[in-house]
Amino acid sequence: MAVTTNDLRNGMTLDLDEGLFSVVEFQHVKPGKGGAFVRTKLKNVRTGAVIERTFRADERVEQAIIDKREMQLLYRSGTDYVFMDVTSYDQMEVPAATLGEAAKYLKDSDNVVLELYGSEIVGVDLPAAVELSVAETEPGVQGDRVSGARKPATLETGLVVQVPLFVNPGERVKIDTRSGEYITRA
Repeated sequence: MAVTTNDLRNGMTLDLDEGLFSVVEFQHVKPGKGGAFVRTKLKNVRTGAVIERTFRADERVEQAIIDKREMQLLYRSGTDYVFMDVTSYDQMEVPAATLGEAAKYLKDSDNVVLELYGSEIVGVDLPAAVELSVAETEPGVQGDRVSGARKPATLETGLVVQVPLFVNPGERVKIDTRSGEYITRA
C-alpha cells in the first residue's frame, strides 16, 4: 500500500529497497529556501540496525502491513519451536534463529505475539517480564545477605542471569525481557 512521506507515523513499517524498516522518529522540515522534506530515523526490522534517511515531502513510499498474531508455544521439536494460533488453532514450526533473543524467555504454553510480514516472522512481542524457574545455582547460605552481591543462575530455558545470593534452585524469579536482568522472586 503506497503512502506519502507526509503520512508517516512512529511505529509504521515501510517496505523500502534496502529492506523492511520501522519508523522510529520523523520530522517534517520546511526550510526558508527550497522544498520541504521529511527527516526520519528508521530501524531495520530484520537486523535491528538504525539508519537515518531524508525523503522529499509528498514522496511515495510503500507501507508494509504487519500481521500481529497471538500464538501459544506448544513444544520444542529439536531446534524448532511449534506455535499454535490461539484463534484459528493453526500450527506453525519456527526455527530458533528466527526468534533470536526471544527464545531465551519462552517456555511451553507461553503466549506471545508474532509479527508476520506475509509468511515471514519479522518480530516477537514478549511481555515486559516473564517468570522462570531457577534450574541451577549455588544454594543460598544462612546469613549470606550482603547487599547487592550476585551469583549466576541458570534458568529453565537455559538463560543465565545474575541473581541475589538468597535465591535457591527451584524458586521462581521474574526477569525483565528487555534487559535480561533479575527483577524479583515470584
